Amino acid sequence: MKKGKKYLSQTEKFEKNKLYTKEEAVKLVKETSYANFDASVEVAMHLNLDTKKADQQLRGAVVLPHGTGKTKKVLVIAKGEAAKAAKEAGADYVGDTDMIEKITKENWFDFDSLIATPDMMPALGKIGRVLGPKGLMPNPKTGTVTMDTKKAVEEVKKGRIEYRTDSFGNVHALIGKISFSDEDLLDNLKTFVTLIVKSKPSVVKGTYVKNISLSATMGPGIKVDPSSFDN
Repeated sequence: MKKGKKYLSQTEKFEKNKLYTKEEAVKLVKETSYANFDASVEVAMHLNLDTKKADQQLRGAVVLPHGTGKTKKVLVIAKGEAAKAAKEAGADYVGDTDMIEKITKENWFDFDSLIATPDMMPALGKIGRVLGPKGLMPNPKTGTVTMDTKKAVEEVKKGRIEYRTDSFGNVHALIGKISFSDEDLLDNLKTFVTLIVKSKPSVVKGTYVKNISLSATMGPGIKVDPSSFDN
């Protein structure tokens, strides 16, 4: 794929294969973004994992200290007290079988995150083939299958992100916007990287974090020195 002039002019601002400290990388990702909108900033980590093995697959969620800069619409599938608590916590949509029907019949997906109570999972399981590919199927590992709907809704609204390894051992996460201060982006970056490092499966031998890179929606990837997270 041929890179555009704007992209190429930004690549002159840094050395392609140099490893930068996390502080330098945050500054550079902001300087090299060439979007004319408030672009998102993403971190990608390549890990020494054999994801064919169940004990080497990472999946979970984390609340970033400064959020992601994106407001998420939340749908909660629950009944009774759990439904009431979700409404009070600020869920955008709350329902049970009526909402499942709406998704099925109207192909309705006007939400970014789906939370459900355990008792509603059998009904949701029936539309798993629709929710799964969109990454919307609730899962206990990411805190989206829970009786504590209040906490789950509040966390998503505060800036909780979900992550999972792909088949190549990569994890990606949105950690904020270009308009964030360097300090806020750094805090979010450190929170995510620290969590992934702590989640290292005990069976992994040798170097766990192979590389880390930061990039904006429209901007080159900046390589980050993993050892800069040790302090």
